[in-house]
Amino acid sequence: MNVDRNREFEGRTVLITGAGKGIGYASARLMAERGAYVVALSRSQADLDALSALIDCKTVAVDLEDAAAALKAAREAQPVDLLVNCAGIVDLEPFLDATTESFDRTMAVNVRAAMVVAQECARSMIARGKGGAIVNVSSIAAQVGTPLHASYCASKAALDALSRVMAVELGVHGIRVNTVNPVVTLTPMAEKVWSEPAKSNPMLARIPLRRFVQPEEAARTIAYLLSDDSSMVNGVSLALDGGFQAG
Repeated sequence: MNVDRNREFEGRTVLITGAGKGIGYASARLMAERGAYVVALSRSQADLDALSALIDCKTVAVDLEDAAAALKAAREAQPVDLLVNCAGIVDLEPFLDATTESFDRTMAVNVRAAMVVAQECARSMIARGKGGAIVNVSSIAAQVGTPLHASYCASKAALDALSRVMAVELGVHGIRVNTVNPVVTLTPMAEKVWSEPAKSNPMLARIPLRRFVQPEEAARTIAYLLSDDSSMVNGVSLALDGGFQAG
């Protein structure tokens, strides 16, 4: 079957959290290019304004660390057919200096918000009886310990586990749930860690393709997991790592 990529998601609405920057931004643009109507959530209204100048979308400025605000935004976004939970934060701390405040904040944004938003989307999908697809943006940090990333690694491992439970419970309703797990992706958040050659070069040396992920590459992988091309893919954590974990 030949697929017209420009109309692949025509007639479908996708909710994307963290749409103001990085992978979320790239995903919003790609999904719009492929015919989807985008509902974009971000903490920054300025980032959302920049996005809406490029694509036709609905924008909602919300701090997903606030569970009540996350719930309200997700509820008001319905009905949606597809969901990309991309919002995420990282606080760099040595394990022995990691604070409970940082841990709680990271878990709230990276895991709890994904759960809250997905619950609302799934309830709406089930009520409409149409099925759907959810992609939670995780990281190879879910499987690989990275110095200074204790809270972040813990949050991504939790997100993977949560996604597997979602896949098992929601699959009977025709809702597929998967994660995409990139190695270092060249986003503004990643620059906090990997901009210095002393840090980036050892990591690059462990990646057989000898480069980091571009946000557009992650967006294309997400689009695949949302599409009918992956209609039997459910409960998978898909590494996007250039062979990092193969060595």
